[in-house]
Amino acid sequence: MSTAFDKLARPIQKWIRQQGWKELRDIQARATHVLMDGNRDLIVAASTAGGKTEAAFLPLLSQVLDEPSEGSGFDVLYVAPLKALITDQARRLEDICRDTDLPITPWHGDVSSSIKTKATKKPRGVLLITPESFEALFIRRGLEIPRLFGPTRAVILDELHSVLDSERGIQMRSLLTRLEIALKRPIRRVGLSATLGDMELAKAYLRPDSPGDVEQVIAEGGSAELQLQLRGYVAGDKEDESPSAADSIAQHLFEHLRGSDNLVFAGARQAVEIYSDRLRTLCEKEHLPQEFYPHHASLSREHRDFVERRLKDSNAPTTAVCTSTLELGIDIGDVTCVGQIGAPFSVASLRQRLGRSGRRSGKPAILRQYAVEAKLTPTSNFSDRLRLGMVRAIAMIELLLEGWCEPPQREALHLSTLVHQILSVIAERGGIQAEQLYGILCQIGPFRQVDTQLFLDVLRALGHPEVALIEQASDGLLLLGANGEKLVEHYSFYAVFQTPEEYRLIFGGKELGTLPIDNMIAPGMLLIFSGRRWLVQEVLDRDRVIMVAPAKAGVPPIFGGDPGNIHDRVIERMFDVLEGQERPTYLNATALELLDQARGNYAQLRFDPGRIAQLGENAAVVATKAGSVRTTTLALALRANGFTVQTHDGFLEVFGKDESPPLIHALSTLASGKEVDLFAHSPNLLFEKFHPHLTEKLLQRDAMSSKLDAESLPELAAAILGGSN
Repeated sequence: MSTAFDKLARPIQKWIRQQGWKELRDIQARATHVLMDGNRDLIVAASTAGGKTEAAFLPLLSQVLDEPSEGSGFDVLYVAPLKALITDQARRLEDICRDTDLPITPWHGDVSSSIKTKATKKPRGVLLITPESFEALFIRRGLEIPRLFGPTRAVILDELHSVLDSERGIQMRSLLTRLEIALKRPIRRVGLSATLGDMELAKAYLRPDSPGDVEQVIAEGGSAELQLQLRGYVAGDKEDESPSAADSIAQHLFEHLRGSDNLVFAGARQAVEIYSDRLRTLCEKEHLPQEFYPHHASLSREHRDFVERRLKDSNAPTTAVCTSTLELGIDIGDVTCVGQIGAPFSVASLRQRLGRSGRRSGKPAILRQYAVEAKLTPTSNFSDRLRLGMVRAIAMIELLLEGWCEPPQREALHLSTLVHQILSVIAERGGIQAEQLYGILCQIGPFRQVDTQLFLDVLRALGHPEVALIEQASDGLLLLGANGEKLVEHYSFYAVFQTPEEYRLIFGGKELGTLPIDNMIAPGMLLIFSGRRWLVQEVLDRDRVIMVAPAKAGVPPIFGGDPGNIHDRVIERMFDVLEGQERPTYLNATALELLDQARGNYAQLRFDPGRIAQLGENAAVVATKAGSVRTTTLALALRANGFTVQTHDGFLEVFGKDESPPLIHALSTLASGKEVDLFAHSPNLLFEKFHPHLTEKLLQRDAMSSKLDAESLPELAAAILGGSN
């Protein structure tokens, strides 16, 4: 039986020898056997820099070199979510293919039109493309798709974990379906992923009709050692002369990271700039060279390239203070340490970030995490007293150590992306019958949760005279309407996602500023803005306005990280931490003190009956012990019953009125299964790019499929009343 190396083409073998490799990595050898000995789909899962790219490309390129196609067309299609990742991979592939005549073509918005024109005239080799540019090919060159991809042997989907249940993931699945329809044959699919919470769901994403036929190659083990510390800090008053929490964290980062390459994930862009500025100032104060730089999406491409080049330069110690921009697999070389300020919203994200460290043989992966909690006062909110940010950080570290991460979310309707694909297919084909369109997108494509009636409702919404995105000819053919043509012709159409909409916060007729909102906000909820608490009075979705009023006094909690839904299991582990006695060894003295405070204050809540603790007259805390989706659903249900409700990690703060029913009665009604109008107080429903084109009823159905879980209400309410776990 020949070895994996023996199966590779001679130019590929030559390149491997030039790298000084003694042998292929285990996942590369196993993937080579799978890809060279058959035609089955494959998922390769390994940590960052675990050799996934080579595991897919070395055998696929060998097939192209040893058995070249007779006709013209791209041999291999590679799709990645980031332009920087495509540029990086193109460089690596050009090096591998240097001694061959196999062209490597990167294709995204920053690639010149001359390169694209040359590639489309004589398509060959490997095409590396973003989902958005792939979408543009279908719309602009729909009739040429069979010629461009006729001989394509495989499509490689990079960073598979990042798109499984996202708008871009659904768009990608739809594009692959449309490609196979155009070619009238299936194309082998190879997924590359760093973190996967459920391999079976990943297989179903890659090949929905036959997930059992998808092979998998998973890297065994990981870093030989993990070193971590979670440090706690308390935010002081403005009158306090001691250093601020941000100053103390910056000082600690400066002392421990200077002189090496590192990543510090600081959460929001504002926090990135704050910490970058403090670290730069410390360098200047000590008369040392600058080596701390910000990295986020609002900065210029030139600046981000500069930071990424420095990270790869072994002679220039560099720490990038970043948002999630450096979480995915852009090659930035080896980093010594990963810093995390605040708790992220998912264990998968924390695991992905940590994968950047500990890549050198014999070197540990290092995580330095920082949790900032509010200074307690007599008026502090219960959530501040429970130190929920610190507790969430501990829960996520514990789950990380156990090897768990979040699986993809349950299948949603994705109506915003459906709108996008409806317009795209019509534009690609110049017109299509409704029945045929339904077959492509819903029967064969990824929108299988959408039945014929719902699909017709979406078409009617898009064809409404005030919307005019589509219209129907006398022969039944669906065409782009006047507004649809304008929308599709604009370059921004190709992306199904958008950055969170900026909502204007208004109080007393005065604008307080803008806030990006991509989670469900409803009247009665609490917002933290500019260091103050605000009570949401009204949400005007179409105008992107949130009307607020000052909330009760108290130091606002300190938040860190990117917004997102927190999984049920993370919340369950948080309660294990609050109710337990274990004192993790990775906590510093302040973090241990904060944990003791949290446990003591939790015990003082005295939940009785069940999971309800009275805070005072008409005020109570409800321990939902559930993640964001189920907790938000219960919050909306209680608001529909006349309560004012604030949501927290695994908790609800409930305020009743004289005319509202007792809380226990309201929960009993929900436990009985009685239906409740979750949208009675008009929460915002415009989460995704094409939502504004849908009716209120369709928006509610979409929210119910992804943001809410009405079916869980009776069970959750009963558990709260009974105190069960």
